[in-house]
Amino acid sequence: MSYADFQNEVYLKGLFGEQPTQPFGWRETEAAAYEAMTPGAVGYVAGGAGGEDTMRANREAFDRWRLVPRMLRGIPAQRTHQTTVLGTTMPAPVMLAPVGVLEIVHPEAELAVARAAAAAGLTMIVSTASSNTIEDVAAQAPDASRWYQLYWPADRDLAASFVRRAEAAQYEAVVVTLDTWQLGWRPRDLSQAYLPFLKAQGVANYFSDPVFRQGLDKTPEEDEGPAVLKFVGLFNNPTLTWDDIAFLRDHTSLPLVLKGIQHPDDVRKAREIGVQAIVCSNHGGRQVDGAIGSLDALPGVVEAAGDLPVLFDSGIRTGADACKALALGASAVLLGRPWVHGLALGGEQGVHHVLRSFLADLDLQAGLAGHSSTSELSPASLQRIG
Repeated sequence: MSYADFQNEVYLKGLFGEQPTQPFGWRETEAAAYEAMTPGAVGYVAGGAGGEDTMRANREAFDRWRLVPRMLRGIPAQRTHQTTVLGTTMPAPVMLAPVGVLEIVHPEAELAVARAAAAAGLTMIVSTASSNTIEDVAAQAPDASRWYQLYWPADRDLAASFVRRAEAAQYEAVVVTLDTWQLGWRPRDLSQAYLPFLKAQGVANYFSDPVFRQGLDKTPEEDEGPAVLKFVGLFNNPTLTWDDIAFLRDHTSLPLVLKGIQHPDDVRKAREIGVQAIVCSNHGGRQVDGAIGSLDALPGVVEAAGDLPVLFDSGIRTGADACKALALGASAVLLGRPWVHGLALGGEQGVHHVLRSFLADLDLQAGLAGHSSTSELSPASLQRIG
């Protein structure tokens, strides 16, 4: 069975009177999700930094590249898109981007997402700022592949503890987010004075960590106020440098991936210090306003990376988007907001619906453009129009 067969399943069910309960277009899904969410959650999920110019730049960058379909190439009906990144085998070059504080979207938060990702066979990257612990998320799908995303706190021992816990819970790589050592200026959140961390949301990994709990007069369960204040004092860490990556390497045997890189010189530095992969990303436009769109940065990043795998994040909405990023050299793409919208609409089932829809779209786009596999995509598959 191919991913594209999902559309046949939908049409056949319709023949017998069963209509879909969720939309398929990403704009319709987004709109329905925001109707279902609280105003604070909408601002947090939908918003970006400043005037949200970087968010717009992410989407506009995709419009400047167009697929050029090729005909009569004997494309098989059952296509395969399997790939391997850092030893993680994937049925398609798609991963779930790390997104934190999911309890503001759905009460089952990461637990529902982990089950849905496992059902689709996709690797979930679990955020440090998750609403459930590293261990509890892993327990939802013990046999599934998963990576861990690290927000590096201002306490090195705490950072090392997070990574040790991820390794013990059989996460397969550590993704270090570089661009969020301090929260960006986010007017949507500011207008509602909404920061869920201050309500002890998205802090499960901190509150459960033995290093974090040291020095608290009372446990977070007994008195969460001081624990929240301690979290606030630890989250920001503007002093990080390239030398800190060496410290992290000494505390884990897992592959290290650096997320948030867009400049070729930073790519070259990452290669020098021996990381295993990078993620070309601007955090979905949530950090630096007026920054370059991720897809515009991707060709230069890929060129500088050489044989270093480059994953792509920021702005992916459709199968066509994924095809464009893969054609420009990405080893895999990270899907973010779309599955969060699915979570808001239907929990585990909602996420699974979005993932199946995205994979079907990707399969069809690649096949109809004349490729038996997404691995055949290259810059020759595209034309730049602007």
